[in-house]
Amino acid sequence: MHYYYPEPIAKLIEGFTKLPGIGPKTAQRLAFHVLKMNEQDVYDLAKALVSSKKELHYCTVCQNITDEDRCHICKDKNRNQSVICVVQEPKDVIAMERTREYNGLYHVLNGVISPMDGIGPEELKIKELLLRLEDEQVMELILATNPNIEGEATAGYLSKLVKPFGIKVTRIAHGLPVGGDLEYADEVTLSKALEGRREL
Repeated sequence: MHYYYPEPIAKLIEGFTKLPGIGPKTAQRLAFHVLKMNEQDVYDLAKALVSSKKELHYCTVCQNITDEDRCHICKDKNRNQSVICVVQEPKDVIAMERTREYNGLYHVLNGVISPMDGIGPEELKIKELLLRLEDEQVMELILATNPNIEGEATAGYLSKLVKPFGIKVTRIAHGLPVGGDLEYADEVTLSKALEGRREL
């Protein structure tokens, strides 16, 4: 479809189609919207894209995204250092923080075990989590992966790995629909899920 356009806009359309959930028609609409934007806004957008790629990296402790060596949560000494909540993605940390119910630390796996997609435990930040359990005074590990097949499989795998450490392992419970994503859950639902977590 975009092969009939001048090369600059064809490349822009092609770039947008690489984003998740953006098909050719939406990419075309976005590209033409960019053409209508004023030049400064386009430069600001381009600068934000480049700087997010260049300046963001994984926190050396929890594997969340940050622009510093350690993220602001890991640096906060007022947080409960004895509890780690394990989530799939950085966006899940934001979802949990919105509840204002949780004051512990986090560990971001940056994915889930998914054999269908060729993702095994080695591709996740599990080794980094186990190192933390050896070094830190952790009493409880809350497994807050999404309540779908991959999330449940990952939680089960982590539970078996962590048992020898003698740490209490809990799983967020009711409130989250099976097949749902933490990112789309409201604060009340997430609060209830945290309250109702159970030991695995």
